[in-house]
Amino acid sequence: MLVQILILLAGLALVVFGADYLVDGASDIARRAGLSEFVIGLTIVGIGTSMPELVVSFLGAIQGNADISIGNVVGSNIFNVLLILGVTALIRPMEITRINRIKDIPLNLAVTLLLVLVGFKNTFFGWGTADEIGRIEGLVFLVIFIAYLVYSFKSDKPDEEETAAPEHSLSLSLLMVVGGLAALIYGGRLFVNAATAVARLAGLSDAFIAITILAGGTSMPELATCIVAALKKRGQMALGNIIGSNISNILLILGGSAVIHPLSFSGMGLVDIGMLLLSALLVCGGAYIGKHRHLGRKSGTLMLLCEAVYFTYLILHL
Repeated sequence: MLVQILILLAGLALVVFGADYLVDGASDIARRAGLSEFVIGLTIVGIGTSMPELVVSFLGAIQGNADISIGNVVGSNIFNVLLILGVTALIRPMEITRINRIKDIPLNLAVTLLLVLVGFKNTFFGWGTADEIGRIEGLVFLVIFIAYLVYSFKSDKPDEEETAAPEHSLSLSLLMVVGGLAALIYGGRLFVNAATAVARLAGLSDAFIAITILAGGTSMPELATCIVAALKKRGQMALGNIIGSNISNILLILGGSAVIHPLSFSGMGLVDIGMLLLSALLVCGGAYIGKHRHLGRKSGTLMLLCEAVYFTYLILHL
């Protein structure tokens, strides 16, 4: 067990250092490119930290196991908002910009609703022969994703602080981003594998391990990146990371997976789908309710309470 604990600590160290270098490198690239930290968080950081989900979902689709693809994305999006955004908001409230309010946050809710409506189209509307995302719908998801990225780049307007001179050379900034992502993903993998081994040695069940360590493991890059971004007072990058990750999970990962193999929703529970919709609504609530233009500690506390209730439900239904 000692060896596994040392590997676990090494994985955790890689995750922390990787997140630190990723945030600093991405901030420098944003300044050089004249982009906001939100858009960099949405694209480079958000898509980059979604690579574990992409690999798991694409492999699941190739092997014809849709439950892995759908369950992985639904679980990851719930975890991203309720736990990661909740923790980040408690550390430091995140500013919500005007463009976040009129474009990014509404789209996060819209694509979540789209996923549910398309996934359950037979149950809700009697369309098709089964509740699934087909290849044509997967292509539509991918087109929406590309259009959103293009529009985000064209409409982006960084503030004065984000246009300050970069601290590192372009080559070093790129190396920090690539190296940081690699350390995040590899370190997260080491951590999950070691934590799973320790949990089994401690006598915990595979079911318990699956909904705790494995479910949260693929979101560890987002968690570490958001915490580091919050500590460095880069809340827009943290928010962009989660919004970008969630939108990428649905449009890019599930869209691409459905093109490979249609994804069945027959195994999805109503509680899981309900929590997915609730998580998107909570982000909207933090953005539009109240006078403050930030996702504050009250919203963070509510998100964490919802995560605790959902986690309790999962434990009771093992």
